Amino acid sequence: MLYLLDANTLIDAKRDYYQIDGVPEFWEWLVFKGHAGDIKIPIEVYEEFSDTKDSDGNKDPLAEWAEQIEVKNALLLDEDAEQDLVARVTYDGYLPNPTDDELLKIGRDPFLISYALKDAEKRCVVTTEVSKPSKQGANRKVPDICKYFNIRCINNFQMFRELNFKTHWKKS
Repeated sequence: MLYLLDANTLIDAKRDYYQIDGVPEFWEWLVFKGHAGDIKIPIEVYEEFSDTKDSDGNKDPLAEWAEQIEVKNALLLDEDAEQDLVARVTYDGYLPNPTDDELLKIGRDPFLISYALKDAEKRCVVTTEVSKPSKQGANRKVPDICKYFNIRCINNFQMFRELNFKTHWKKS
């Protein structure tokens, strides 16, 4: 199974529970799993956090981590988006005729989902978004769009369990 990460999985991890300088084993594990081909991030999603800055205009720790060559080589998905799949996710999954504002609100999620749709049997989307079936149009959540397309979608903690993350993973 190839786990395709939504940007929020790393943004939330850095902010809430696996700070880069506090739990470096987690970030090393991601790189290891990226090299192993278990975890990847599409470039369109990677760009969401690879250039984030703090209030002083300095790159935040996640952006600094993401710009490292070893991290990029390990985690970037080496594929181009298939525009017909991106369009299918956007127009069938979200809205048939989105406005420019609605497209901005949807963001890059159609890219993430389209990469999973390319091989739904062997790919899984990982996100911290929670299903909210009552949301419609541009407000739809990633898990609900994945369900619509029969794509497996899990949260980051499910992925950590499935891939057996431990802070002492190097010793295992």
